[in-house]
Amino acid sequence: MNREECLRLDAEDSLAKWRAEFAVPEGVIYLDGNSLGPQPKQAVEYVSEALKQWQSGLVRSWNSAGWFDAPARLGKKLAAIIGADPSEVIVTDSMSVNLFKLLVAALRIQLNRRTIVTEVGSFPSDLYIAQSVIRFFPDSTIRAVDADKVLEAIGTDTAVVYLSHVDFRTAHMHDIVSINQRAHQCGALVLWNLAHSAGAMPLHLSQTETDMAVGCGYKYLNGGPGAPAFAHVANRHQPMLDQPLSGWFGHQRPFDFLPDYQPADGMRQLLCGTPPILAYAALEASLDQFLTVDLELVRRKSTAMTQLFIDLVEQQSSHHELRLCSPRQSDRRGSHITLSHESGYSVVQAMIAERVIGDFRAPDLMRFGITPLYLRYVDIWDAVATLTRILDDETWRRPEYQQGNTVT
Repeated sequence: MNREECLRLDAEDSLAKWRAEFAVPEGVIYLDGNSLGPQPKQAVEYVSEALKQWQSGLVRSWNSAGWFDAPARLGKKLAAIIGADPSEVIVTDSMSVNLFKLLVAALRIQLNRRTIVTEVGSFPSDLYIAQSVIRFFPDSTIRAVDADKVLEAIGTDTAVVYLSHVDFRTAHMHDIVSINQRAHQCGALVLWNLAHSAGAMPLHLSQTETDMAVGCGYKYLNGGPGAPAFAHVANRHQPMLDQPLSGWFGHQRPFDFLPDYQPADGMRQLLCGTPPILAYAALEASLDQFLTVDLELVRRKSTAMTQLFIDLVEQQSSHHELRLCSPRQSDRRGSHITLSHESGYSVVQAMIAERVIGDFRAPDLMRFGITPLYLRYVDIWDAVATLTRILDDETWRRPEYQQGNTVT
């Protein structure tokens, strides 16, 4: 593989047209869409329209502009992207808040079961939320195991299995089918974190009999910083759903202003406070794009690009102390590549200074997000060439790259 071959692949790429739909700064190779996706150009139009609705319609826009229905409307669009029934998804709150709601709801459904099975390496916020949940259930416990021990950790005492489909550090990807089947055989529910898979690959939640899921809107879904998250609950569980945050937007009749809570039917009961309409507008711009994208093609290109990244690093940088932390098997690898280096933070800062933007995760992990809608094969070549040159020249040792930022 050489740079000319990468250019040829770009010329033949059926997804190449999508690059023009994103506001990626000229000269920047953006490898952090797995953390914050770039702005879809049409987001400006959608947010501007919402601002006009606010300006001219004022409070009437909750009715006339469809603001009140936005969580369900976006939920239906997201359902098509993750392979769920339109009645099974709602867009609301943050991932952490939705995780709290659904973990509590799962424990309430499971009655006499009180064990949450999860991974030792789960995203820390997820573990913090699980720890907060068990404080409300004094007889409950968290069983955290390594990724390869999950199946054997699920037993007849398991209430709910909570896992990240794609690991935020390594991009290791669980097999949804086998874990769902094992959990259901044991009478347990499964709650999936789709933060690093929604928008990066086809998902088939209904087909795989997934019970529950949460995900965010700002990574591969490109909904903007802090974009609203989503929650999924299979229809078969919704009659038993009893979530703990009984806010007024989840009430059966919120504008009757009754003193006692009466949960709405279906997924609307997962709403809590007033939806942030401007943030919904930005996310809806991206969801409308995704409804016209073939996610099978996205996944195929992602797999090819992550493999290219691995091959080029081993071809160009094998003389440096880099370790591949992502799976080599493409069917077990999500859409980012992680390398470890003892000075990984400084290396990433040096790359960012040269307009190749990845990110760092403690203690020594360099992450590179592969987002096929706006990345080119030649970007992968140039990014690895930049990494290799920075390591060869030891540019990363400069004092300015040793200074820690709050957000890494």
